[in-house]
Amino acid sequence: MKLVRYGEAGSEKPGMIDSAGTLRDLSAHLDDITGAALSGAGLDALRALDPASLPAVTGNPRMGPCVGGIGKFLCIGLNYSDHAAETGQDIPEHPILFFKANSAVVGANDDVVIPRGSRHTDWEVELGVVIGTAAKYVSEEDALNHVAGYCIVNDVSERRFQMHLSGQWTKGKSCDTFGPTGPWLVTRDEVPDPQNLALTLDVNGTRRQTGTTATMIFTVAQIISHLSQLMTLHPGDVISTGTPPGVGAGIKPKPVFLRAGDVMDLAIEGLGQQRQNVRDDD
Repeated sequence: MKLVRYGEAGSEKPGMIDSAGTLRDLSAHLDDITGAALSGAGLDALRALDPASLPAVTGNPRMGPCVGGIGKFLCIGLNYSDHAAETGQDIPEHPILFFKANSAVVGANDDVVIPRGSRHTDWEVELGVVIGTAAKYVSEEDALNHVAGYCIVNDVSERRFQMHLSGQWTKGKSCDTFGPTGPWLVTRDEVPDPQNLALTLDVNGTRRQTGTTATMIFTVAQIISHLSQLMTLHPGDVISTGTPPGVGAGIKPKPVFLRAGDVMDLAIEGLGQQRQNVRDDD
């Protein structure tokens, strides 16, 4: 299934994309696509519905973040061997964890806003993992059974805020609009192997990132197992699993960063596409 949240920001409705690509309204069956709807029983109830019986949504509504009421937005840094190489950093021994503020989350095609004082806003296409059932002390072998589905995340980053304002990476990761998520949540049964997905990101029509989840240092299963030893992962939590090479900060001989008027196009195999226009903060 492809589950969506559509409509104006803050008033999104739950929906489903049927096999023909038509958006169907789920409002008669649940209030929102949140952790409560993403349990095994919740997803089974949605699968039992006949999409043709659901009202078709007309027009071209905005796609909001594909998960509402996110509890934790966890992010993994330096998780692609080729990305670590382009930044000149060592392969980490354990997953590098930082958090992105939930207030950064926006829809897949919403504007990305460059914060005041920023000169180093960067892009990062990433595989997002959405937890469906609570995970605590889970093994790698069992980890994927706790996944509801997958989505695209753009882990937008302000590199000076991240690296030079002291403290943690969170400072450069949590600015408003720095977490486009979606356009839809693709349930686990439609993604046979999360370690075999192609990722791309273009800026103004120029390909900047090309990668595959096969080059992840830590697999999705390893990440979930590791994090679950440290904290309980709850339904609706989102994990952004790292980015392949090609970020602006890694461009030689001179880094390239986002400016107002730029357009980013992101895609992950089987998970759809994102497009964000970049603008300055008012």
